Amino acid sequence: MSETNKIEVGTVGWMDLTIENTEEVRDFYSKVTGWKHQPLSMGEYDDFIMLAPESEKPIAGVCHARGMNEGLPPQWLIYITVANLEKSMTLCKESGGKVIFGPKDAGQHGTFCVIQDPAGAVAGLFENKK
Repeated sequence: MSETNKIEVGTVGWMDLTIENTEEVRDFYSKVTGWKHQPLSMGEYDDFIMLAPESEKPIAGVCHARGMNEGLPPQWLIYITVANLEKSMTLCKESGGKVIFGPKDAGQHGTFCVIQDPAGAVAGLFENKK
């Protein structure tokens, strides 16, 4: 990933919905929000990148609950970009949270995990590939 494609640390860089019935829910959001979609090959199946209706800017993913996403809860999940995933995971645990998924490799993009804060809310943490 080039430096210009890296997402600023501390920002919400992406959101995904990981579910079993991707095509049905992809079409639901296309109808309700106007989002367009494009397939993203995961090898034996496609996940979907959802695009803003006017700019066609990638804004979210609708993903199958398999492969690297197997075990993720069926909910919208934000991914907060961090400078150092291992350090953030340690600080999460030291601060009363839990790491409930991962860390996992996201290929050429970086690595991620899912944490649960002390109140029980979940979020993804993402570290850009160096």
